[in-house]
Amino acid sequence: QVQLVESGGGLVQPGGSLRLSCAASGFPFDYYPIGWFRQAPGKEREAVSCISSSVDSTDYVDSVKGRFTISRDNAKNTVYLQMNSLKPEDTAVYYCAAAGRTGYGCYEDFYDYWGQGTQVTVSS
Repeated sequence: QVQLVESGGGLVQPGGSLRLSCAASGFPFDYYPIGWFRQAPGKEREAVSCISSSVDSTDYVDSVKGRFTISRDNAKNTVYLQMNSLKPEDTAVYYCAAAGRTGYGCYEDFYDYWGQGTQVTVSS
């Protein structure tokens, strides 16, 4: 059974940092791309960042470029999202997703398995 468990969310002041983790199990983790998505209240879910299985491809939405960094540790079946210089507009529920296929893409329909999400709130 595929499981994705996010952690690391919370309340942080503008300009602060958080590191999200996504622990995966139930599938051959190192074969498949992983993505981070977010959904703010009243908005559609958007792709934030994705990473290929071999780490040779990463993508970021323009609004987080230079502030967020995605990484993965295949030995630990975990993907991380380091978020620096956080802004109030980064407030959202952040979801980890795994693609149940090889190849690479960074859009919602490419991903088959989803975690429950972790809340990130950026506020003073």
